[in-house]
Amino acid sequence: MLDLELLRSFVSVVEAGGFTRAGERVHRTQSTVSQQIKRLEEDVGQVLLHRDGKDVRPTEAGERLLFYARRLLSLAEEARDVLRQPDGEGAIRLGIPEDFAAYRLAKLLGAFSRSHPRLRLDVRADQSKHLARDLERGELDLALYKREAGAKDAIAVWPERVHWVTSKSHPVDVTVSSVPLIGFPLGCIYRAGAIHALESAGRAWHTAYTSSSLAGIQAAVAAGMGLSILSEMAIQPDHRVLTAKDGFAPINRTEVALMAAPGASPATLRLADRLAEFCDDVQAKAA
Repeated sequence: MLDLELLRSFVSVVEAGGFTRAGERVHRTQSTVSQQIKRLEEDVGQVLLHRDGKDVRPTEAGERLLFYARRLLSLAEEARDVLRQPDGEGAIRLGIPEDFAAYRLAKLLGAFSRSHPRLRLDVRADQSKHLARDLERGELDLALYKREAGAKDAIAVWPERVHWVTSKSHPVDVTVSSVPLIGFPLGCIYRAGAIHALESAGRAWHTAYTSSSLAGIQAAVAAGMGLSILSEMAIQPDHRVLTAKDGFAPINRTEVALMAAPGASPATLRLADRLAEFCDDVQAKAA
């Protein structure tokens, strides 16, 4: 393995153009630097420097090594900086619902990344059931997901406002014998809530459109393919909200929960604080 101290002296000699000035850079005597270069040449089995009096320049082999030496020294310095940072855990794996990903949360995450340049942020938008499962498995460090209201084991929770929606331009006839449903695949909390509400009211239903993409569901609703349940932040201008007057009572209460894995790092908890502030702000503006 190449010795980083020898590489540092070698790079200094090349950049300084001589042993004396290089010694001043690395705080070594001229003779010590000369010995280090000799050791490096022995290690690689190549002459690395042309010595012409006081002038020193790299040989062809020296020029090839110079490229790698600079990369190795830079990488070593980066590793040292990361370990010195309070965010030295290296990465945060965050899970968020898709409607949050499509909303203003992207700006918050971008700002957090810029303020922690040594920290890798790995964000995944997915269904809440998958986020909860992966957090429990240890595959996520932090998750913001939707669930039925009432559990007490979260960093913070916020009540969620959800509504039945149809198309504004092509509304579905709400008196039809079988309600056409649009939603996420099996396991979605909204889908389960919609089915429970319809069956509790004695109404028949059928699946009209299923998509794992929020954009697909929004488009299907706008096109008049059926009814769906969406959070307030996911409702678009070409949607119309249905109320109890239309025969669609509110579904069971849901909430957004912020959860962290056991032993979460300080950086993860700082991001959790930022997410909590974001959700508080959203709630305040919606009130």
